[in-house]
Amino acid sequence: MADSSKVLPVLRRASSLFRGTPGRKGGVVRLADGCVHDVMVVGDLHGNLAAFRQVLELASLDRNPGRHLVLQELIHGRWAYPEDGGDQSHRLAELVSALKCRYPDRVHWILGNHELSELTGRPIMKDGEPLNASFRRGLETAYANDSAAVIAALHEVFRSLPLAVRTPNRVFISHTIPDGFDLDRFDTSLLEENVWSKEHAARGGTIYALTWGRDTSAETVDRFAAMVDADWFVTGHQACDEGFYQPNHRQLIVDGTEPHPAYCLFPATGEIHIEKIVEGARVISRSL
Repeated sequence: MADSSKVLPVLRRASSLFRGTPGRKGGVVRLADGCVHDVMVVGDLHGNLAAFRQVLELASLDRNPGRHLVLQELIHGRWAYPEDGGDQSHRLAELVSALKCRYPDRVHWILGNHELSELTGRPIMKDGEPLNASFRRGLETAYANDSAAVIAALHEVFRSLPLAVRTPNRVFISHTIPDGFDLDRFDTSLLEENVWSKEHAARGGTIYALTWGRDTSAETVDRFAAMVDADWFVTGHQACDEGFYQPNHRQLIVDGTEPHPAYCLFPATGEIHIEKIVEGARVISRSL
């Protein structure tokens, strides 16, 4: 059984550090020119510990002091405890929380729809499996009578996550881009807020739109670029047959799921264009 007395302080400290990340205003972390050289954005890992270990090697944060690492969608995966003991993806959430404690200024975990679903109680199904229930069962397997305290601490981490990270050279990194029909009611002022209501997190709300949208049309991405004052977007959320995909003239989608989990590494300062961002996309491994 896992030791909650070691995990809980890490989760609580990570929550504080996510909220206090340098450059954070409301839900957006603005990386400062002079404090960042490049950014590595990883696709949705969903509990994939093997891919995460390779991410750490590739990022080499100790040897690259100007590198920032952006992770997303860490929970709800296919790795389960024996005998239907539930989802093990909480382990990845805990490891990334510990990584945030080690590199508080340079590790960023942005809010995805799966973390949002845990906060709102909106069930997500995959292959007939209720992912939220499996996630909770996994925590109960790992922590037994202490599971409620760990769940509460994880939820506090989820509430502390930023909605986006933006670079000095106008790249906006979020889990996804809102659908076109949501842009008319998208409230950009919420990006400046630290707390948002249940209404904003529900279907039709701004936070929901920024974590669930799947519209990659040129018209939508141009409208959203004007709304958030950005030129380029790196997102996750959507499956890509080859690990990453450029759906339009402004956006790169990076998929962290199997069989080709991917990342993108690009300069955070100086002139950049979508072709340069796409050049930095790589598959982590084809053998995980």
